[in-house]
Amino acid sequence: MQELTRKFAREEIIPKAAHYDQTGEYPWDLVKKAWSLGLMNGHIPQHCGGLESNVFDGCIVAEELSYGCAGIQTAIEGSGLGQTPVIHFGNKEQQKKYLGRLIEEPLVAAYCVTEPGAGSDVAGVKTKAEKKGKEWVLNGTKMWITNGGVADWYFVLARTNPDPKAPAGKAFTGFIVERAFAGVTPGRKEKNMGQRASDTRMVTFEDVRVPEENVLIGEGAGFKIAMGTFDLTRPPVAAGAVGLAQRALDEATKYAMERKAFGQAIFDFQAVAFMLADMSIGVETARLAMHRSAWASDNKDPRSTILASVAKCYAGDVANKCATDAVQIFGGAGFNSEYPVEKLMRDAKIYQIYEGTAQIQRLIISRQLYKEAKNSVR
Repeated sequence: MQELTRKFAREEIIPKAAHYDQTGEYPWDLVKKAWSLGLMNGHIPQHCGGLESNVFDGCIVAEELSYGCAGIQTAIEGSGLGQTPVIHFGNKEQQKKYLGRLIEEPLVAAYCVTEPGAGSDVAGVKTKAEKKGKEWVLNGTKMWITNGGVADWYFVLARTNPDPKAPAGKAFTGFIVERAFAGVTPGRKEKNMGQRASDTRMVTFEDVRVPEENVLIGEGAGFKIAMGTFDLTRPPVAAGAVGLAQRALDEATKYAMERKAFGQAIFDFQAVAFMLADMSIGVETARLAMHRSAWASDNKDPRSTILASVAKCYAGDVANKCATDAVQIFGGAGFNSEYPVEKLMRDAKIYQIYEGTAQIQRLIISRQLYKEAKNSVR
């Protein structure tokens, strides 16, 4: 699977990455090819026609795709984020209906939690749903939604308990919402700093009628679903960051061996060689952290939450440092869009922001450390 993905990334993605970065178009041709090769929907259960692969296997694929282009990888993997709540919390009927259609044709899903005023603060979600007979009426606005304008269906988190004092664990409900439902309106495609091949949009829900059979688990279980999803999807995000960091290292190493200064390759200067060595240290340790977190998730390790945050946070920081150092090694050429490292630097930044900022990851880690320390004292 790794060899297949690596071949796809180098032969199909890399030659087209600059085009999609410049135009901001959604890479439907590459998405369809990835789908036909079986590089999408790997986690979908076998009873729906999927491989039912684990988190670790998904990380292997994500790293290779990101090596080709982090934006295209996000376009492909964003569907996996939208699928995860249905895979792990949906019933058989929901899975067969909504995951099955992704197997039958090259469609994508999206995860709608973030709002204009609620990013890392998931409990601050304002989108609401009211029960009317056997339907829920959904109203609200989601922001920065990956695959927002191209998804066939969305996972949507909405407040269903109007009491502002209700605990988060009981205040929200998770819904499967079809793009075709009346009242669902994607906004314009956002012009982002990097990962421009990814389709990022606002999505508005205005009196959207959602049948009660599209509720995941039951009323009030939404926050549990959203948090449980992140534990499973942060390792693949870390994998994407590792893939970008590896690409930055490879590009910088190749350039340092070819670029001459003062009569010799700049790799021969210790200042450059040590930068490359530090990049390599970062890539290898970030990959190990990502592999460890994926393994922990697959094996129901009780520390999987903290390990997922460690991997996501560390790999995001490493990707940014490696991309920045690659630009430095390229010198003036690195600042120019004709060379690949300028794009890597722009693409890297979002790894410190989406699926929980670097600061939120540190908050999760520190809280878990406090809890563990407190329990050990007792």
